[in-house]
Amino acid sequence: MRSKFFAGVARRAFGSARSTRPLPLKDGRAFGSAAICKGVPQSVLSFAARATHESTASAKWILAAAALPAAVLGSAVSTVHAAEIERTFIAIKPDGVQRGLISEIISRFERKGYKLVAIKILTPTKEFAMLHYDDLKERPFFNGLCDFLSSGPVVAMVWEGQGVVKYGRKLIGATSPHNSEPGTIRGDLAISVGRNIIHGSDGPETAKNEINLWFKPEELVDYGLDSEKWLYEP
Repeated sequence: MRSKFFAGVARRAFGSARSTRPLPLKDGRAFGSAAICKGVPQSVLSFAARATHESTASAKWILAAAALPAAVLGSAVSTVHAAEIERTFIAIKPDGVQRGLISEIISRFERKGYKLVAIKILTPTKEFAMLHYDDLKERPFFNGLCDFLSSGPVVAMVWEGQGVVKYGRKLIGATSPHNSEPGTIRGDLAISVGRNIIHGSDGPETAKNEINLWFKPEELVDYGLDSEKWLYEP
């Protein structure tokens, strides 16, 4: 009776394995395969899997029941981490490219721990620049902004990580270099507001729109880094 009860709980927590046969918790392998389908770390499952080798039915039941909350917790943690990861659009403007600051800027984002998932160099047309700065089209400096962005090569990038939109802006610094703190990109490397070398999305929705404007979906690369286990808490 107890085995059937926990089998039902496991099915609700993890979903059914691909096999259509029932999921008895006394079978550590069935429990493991169902949990893996939902992304629970293998290390969490090893405790439940040991139930297969125990000699008594009660030992199997105890091990499987004890492993269930841990597996559910592992699944929840994975979901939280996935929700926190975001992407932002960063562009090195023509002045930054001409001054040879590409590697300097990229290294600052890499040292922070963010991951580069897309990059290309291009010279935007003025029409494209107008699309990029569309939210500023009513401002008196709009035409000058578009002229400058289309005046030479731009390095367009997408960076990924927890809080990358907000903290990417902190790395960049205030719009005016005079108001940027030392240690920021603009605070260290720029002098004039009209030559502030870099652009960064100012919010999650803006980031999404700018990424879609500058990149095709197939130009964004999904990959993992071994260093991520040293960046994010489990």
